[in-house]
Formats: sequence, C-alpha cells, structure tokens
Amino acid sequence: MKITIPVLCALFAASLLPATGQPSFEGPMPDRHVVTDANVRRQDYNRRADEVVNWYAAQAKPGQDLGVGQILAKLVRHEDEPQVSQSVIALMKDPGTGPFWMFPVVGISMLGQDQLSPAAKKAIRDMWRTTYQVRGDTENHWLMYYTSLYLIAEQNPNEPANTWYTGKSSAENLAEARSYLISWMDLTTTVGQGEFTPTGYIAEYSIPLLYLATWAKDPAMRQRGQMMLDWLYAELAENTLNGVLHGPNSRTDEREVVERGNTAASFYCWLLFGNTVPPQAYGGFGIYFAVAAKNYHVPDVIYHIAVERDRDYTQHDLKRTRRRWRYSDQLSPPVYRTNYTRKDYAVGSIQGGLIDPIQTHVWDVTWDVPDPRGVHNTIFSLQPYSANRSMQMYFSAYPELMIPNLAVEGKPSYDLSTKVIGSSPYEQVFQDHDTVIALYNIAPGTRFPQVNGFFSKDLQNVTEDKSGWIFAQGGKTYLAYRPLAGYHWEKYQHRDGGWAKEVKDLGDKLLISPHLQNGTIVQAADESEFKTLAEFAAAIRALPLEFKLAPEPTVKFTTLRGHQMAFTYGQTPVLDGKPVDYADWKLFQSPYLNAEKGSKRLTITHGELERVLDFNTLTITDRVREP
Repeated sequence: MKITIPVLCALFAASLLPATGQPSFEGPMPDRHVVTDANVRRQDYNRRADEVVNWYAAQAKPGQDLGVGQILAKLVRHEDEPQVSQSVIALMKDPGTGPFWMFPVVGISMLGQDQLSPAAKKAIRDMWRTTYQVRGDTENHWLMYYTSLYLIAEQNPNEPANTWYTGKSSAENLAEARSYLISWMDLTTTVGQGEFTPTGYIAEYSIPLLYLATWAKDPAMRQRGQMMLDWLYAELAENTLNGVLHGPNSRTDEREVVERGNTAASFYCWLLFGNTVPPQAYGGFGIYFAVAAKNYHVPDVIYHIAVERDRDYTQHDLKRTRRRWRYSDQLSPPVYRTNYTRKDYAVGSIQGGLIDPIQTHVWDVTWDVPDPRGVHNTIFSLQPYSANRSMQMYFSAYPELMIPNLAVEGKPSYDLSTKVIGSSPYEQVFQDHDTVIALYNIAPGTRFPQVNGFFSKDLQNVTEDKSGWIFAQGGKTYLAYRPLAGYHWEKYQHRDGGWAKEVKDLGDKLLISPHLQNGTIVQAADESEFKTLAEFAAAIRALPLEFKLAPEPTVKFTTLRGHQMAFTYGQTPVLDGKPVDYADWKLFQSPYLNAEKGSKRLTITHGELERVLDFNTLTITDRVREP
C-alpha cells in the first residue's frame, strides 16, 4: 500500500490527536454482562458514538483551522458553522488525492449540505474537477474510492465530463462506481473476502459501507450497504474473544499481532458490542464511522454472538488471497480458515502459503485476559519470508524499489529476519480443535532461512522440558509448544510509532530455529482440565508423537482431544485416517454463521434468533425459531 504525503497530511490531522481526556480509553473495562434490553443497548451505542464525536470536537482550538475529524465532529454537533466553512476552504486549497482523502471529504459534503457556506461548497466541488484522485492498489482502496465516487456523483447529477477529474460525466462516474461496488459484493458473498478479518483495515470497509447505507439515494444501494455491514460484523462477532480479534488475519501489523486488543477491530467491538475498551484516539479512523454511526443498528442476533456463547465451537470459512498478477495460474487462490473458540482462549489458522506478501498473520493461540491494554496474549510461529519475487507477484511497481520503499512507508520489518508478520510459500499449517501443526520446508538460498516463534512477556512459568516440549501458561490457558529443530532465544525488537520507525524492547522473546526443514506443534488446554501445569505437561508428554524432517517434514500426533493428525509437507493433511476435503469447504460453517459457496446468502443464528442476508433478492429476513 502506498499513500502519498498530501493524503496523509489531510487524513491524519484527524487521527493523530492526543488521548487527553479520552473517557473509555482511560476508563475501567466494561463488565461482561449481557444487556438484554434492546433499547438500553441502543442508548449505550449512541452514547459511545457521541463520546467519539464530542472528544474530537473538544480538540478544536479557537482561531485555528480545524482538522478533518474536527470538521466532521462540528458538523454533527451543528456548531461553529463559520469556522467549519473557513476550515473547509483552507483544506481545499491544498487537496490530497486517493481514497483516504476522498471518503472524509464525502462525509463533509453530506453532513454539511445544510451548514456549509456557498463558498465552502464551491471549493469542494471545484476540487472534484481539478484534482486527480488515484484509485490505489488494494481491495479496501477500491471500496473507499468507488463508494466516494458513487456518492459524490449521485449528489451532483447531470453534470458534464469537464466538471469531473475523471473526464467522465456524472452518469458515467455513477455507473462505473456502481458496477465495481456490486461486483465486489458479489465476489465477497460467493467466494469470500480477500482482505479477511483485518485487524486495522476493518475501518476501511466499515466506513464506506456505512456511508453507502446512510447517504446513497438509490434504495438498493442503501440496502446493500446495510447488508454488507451486517455481513462484516457477524464475522467480527464470531471471531472475537470478549472484544479481542483472534486467529489469522489477511493483513495486520506488528503492534496489532502481539497486542491483540489494541486494534481498530477492538474499536468496533467497543462501539457495537460494548465488551472491551477502544484503542487510543479511537483507532484514528473511528471518528469517520462515529459521525454517521447512528444510522446503523446492530442486529440482536449479531450482538448475542459477540457477547453470549454457551459452547466451544469450530468454524470453517472460505476466503481468497490478494490478487496475483504474475507467477500464478490463479488470480486469487482460495484460503481455508479454521477457528476453534472456547471460553478462555481461541486457536485459529489458515493453510499457509503466500496470502498477502507483507502483512498476513497465519495462525495463533490467543487467550482471554481481564484487561487487554498492554497485554501480549498470543503465541505463534512463522517463516520470515522476504523476496522481490513475491512483491512482483502482487504489485505492479518497479521491483527494484518495492522492498526499499517498504522501509519508509510504515512496513520497515518486511525485510528483517526477526519479523513477526507475513506469510511464506514455505509454510503449511494443519489445525484440529486446539492443536496446530505448522511445517516448514524452506528452499536453499532463501533469505532468512529460519522459523521465528513469538513468546510473549505475559507468558508465565515458561519451562523448556527435556522432552523437547516447551510448557507455559497464558491467562487461564495451558500451552505446549514443540519446535521440531534446534533453536536459540533472542529479544524481540518491536517496531512501533509513526511509520513504525521506533524500535522497542517490550520484554517479549523470539525462539529462532535456523533450519530449512522445520516445524512447530502447539497444543492448548483450559487450566480447568488439569490440577496443575505439571499435570498438563505430563499429559502432553504421554501423547503419541512421531516426526521426521527429511526428506519432507512429517508429523503424526495424537492430540489431547484424542484425534490422530498426520501431516506431511506438500501433501493433504489426514485427520483420523481421512484426508481433509478442502473441495467441500463452505463459505461459512459454524453454529452461528452458515453459507454455501457461491450462494450470496448468509444465515446468522444465535439461540432462537435468526437473520438471513440474501444478496440474490436484496432482502433481510429476521425470525424467531421454535426452541
């Protein structure tokens, strides 16, 4: 992802504000009781949206131009109209370009229809004529770009081509944007989202979809926006543990992969479900959602999936990789996700291989904590792959500059041997319940021929056992980690701050295993299943385990749950004697979400509640089922 400096200057005027007096970020954790009264839940949701808006409005200083977020907040509050219009005119004198610039300006246009001065409105309209807007190069870029173009073209109908930066008329812009938006929704509801369960980029999907649901004049497009928000948040609800997103992510970053509760996903859990705290400054982008949040209603069934579960459950979902432009016979190969969620921990994975070349998180165990702020409640391993070939597979930029540019564009860890995010063509993963086997068969000559295991500062009683297992406890979760080749320990150097350029020692460690043929086995269990960690360790040592690393890494392991996992690198995994049938993988399959591949129809269920989102008919059907 490349964002130009002008775009960032305009955008982050809203996001890089101090956290002074931010009530929920600094306050106590919300309790975990279920709010059964829908009216009370609605009042709480509105209060949280107001908190974001009021906090941004309070950052304004007399006599100074307002930032984008402050302008939006003032418009929601219907205050200081002269200062708002003056600030908009000033903003348009040095406009940005690209989707991150476009959608906030659309928000200003929509909220300011009855408040902005004629001069401010003219400045915005002139900007759409004079300033070329780049479309970006990712799925979220295109959704933001085309939603913005759709709404602004619809707001300014019947205008000729020479009044638009595209050189196309209002009708042509509207048709192009509508075509892309519907094709993206069709793709997502048939074979899955490409940028699935992102920790941070959930904002870049939520905001344009909310704007579409709020401001589209076409009732069908408003309905599509509403339904896609439900689709997105049903999946968020199912993949979170008390407001903390767990398991694999198509895209994440160094902070969000180790501090699982400090993400934009947690902002949406806080706002929608009220079951955690928001990140600092509401994740930066929270204001853009908050200004229109009251136009969305969280369905009862989705709320209850997020906060009220009475069982352990396994879910299987179908997704797809980022689009490949070279070195592949498939444009977006399928991604098979497994998540196993219990009361106090969750285990999740995808099958490995290249997904997104820079920011994928492939598997982890994440455990629950009373307060996630500052806690690194996760364990995982990866092969730190870095190669120009994978850059060329997914991007069209000049290859010579791709990796050097990443170092100055907020992703400096990509070309580091000690990184903790990224997928690898030499990693394959097999999961059953709370057991993960990750195998690595790294080609000779590969840059960074090693496996990194992340060991959190918050693990307790870490013990390197003579059996080869490493035992530890995270929260109420017992963990057994088995490296299949020799290793040593190094301090984890965390990348943080603006553009992730600050290097920090946060107390975490990396298990470095510098061997081409390699593997990791992790087994988790709840502490209630054993009297002590020592008893858990004894049970793990007694489990049948065979493995070899040559000619291909191979593991045969009988899990704590009594299942036999047989996994050889390059071959289909075998569970209890039967090969895993990926061809039969559904779009969603779990106690809560179910959809057939290709169906465009999602059934969301909790107890007696059911909601069906049917994109074939653009209908939402709610019903109460017989117990």
